[in-house]
Parts: sequence; structure tokens; C-alpha cells
Amino acid sequence: MLNNESIIKAITVDDSIAKISILEVPDRPGIAFQLFSRISNHNIKVESIVQNVNRNNVNDITFTVAIEEAQQAREITEEFAEFVGATGVIFDDSVARLSVIGAAIVANSHVASKFFKALYDKGVNIQMISTSEDKISCVIDKSMAKESLKQIYKEFEVN
Repeated sequence: MLNNESIIKAITVDDSIAKISILEVPDRPGIAFQLFSRISNHNIKVESIVQNVNRNNVNDITFTVAIEEAQQAREITEEFAEFVGATGVIFDDSVARLSVIGAAIVANSHVASKFFKALYDKGVNIQMISTSEDKISCVIDKSMAKESLKQIYKEFEVN
């Protein structure tokens, strides 16, 4: 149980997600709109999105979806990749999302530091990081999720 006085209100793991990356997408206005409107037209909920650094006028876009919608999202993304001339799509359904949730969590740099330290201590490679005002989430290999969750609880000294 988490202490009510703690900035951390919950620590969660979701291992029912998949990660999809579209590689070397042309860097031009409307690309993200076109991709995610196609996905939205099929009522697929996108949970996290990361667009990587522009290099040579292309970007990589990575996002997560619920595992039950993953195959359809993959097919849509592969069709879109071909349509815009992206170099490919990588699909990974062996991932999990770990999250630390609390009020104004991103304003406290110690939370991120402890979160990342816990993953480091377990030798976990972080595949994606996303933040909001009240949450820090990482996508990692699913096989490391349960042990990582235990380590995060230990790092934050909660049981």
C-alpha cells in the first residue's frame, strides 16, 4: 500500500500492449495526422506516441496500442508506410509499460531519478519514455516487467 503522504499514488504495470514503430517516415506536415487518423478511423486507442529526431528529412514514429488491437494497428501502419515511402514497420508484442503515478510528478525530478535507477539496478533497457503532469511511463521488455515492478516498489520504499 502506498503512503498517502507520498507524492507517488500508484505504481502500475501493463503487459497487454504492443509497440509499433514506423521507420524513416518523410518529415513533412500532415504525416502524423494521416497515420493516426487512419488508426482512429478503426477506433483503435493509441496509448503512447514518440517521434524521434529528424535526420535527413525523415523521422521514426513509435506508439503503443492494446494487444487486442495490435494486429489491426500493425496492418494499417504497414499500409501507411508503403503509401508514404517509409522504410518499414517494426512490431513488438513482447513489451510492457511500467508507470509511476502521482500529483505533479514531473515537477519532482527525484521521482524520475528513482524510477530510472530501479530499472538500471535490474539491468532493464528502456525502449520508450513518456511523461505527463501526473505520470512517468516506460516501455520495457515484458519478461522484465514483474521483477522491475518489485524493484520500483523497493526503490520508493513502499510495500
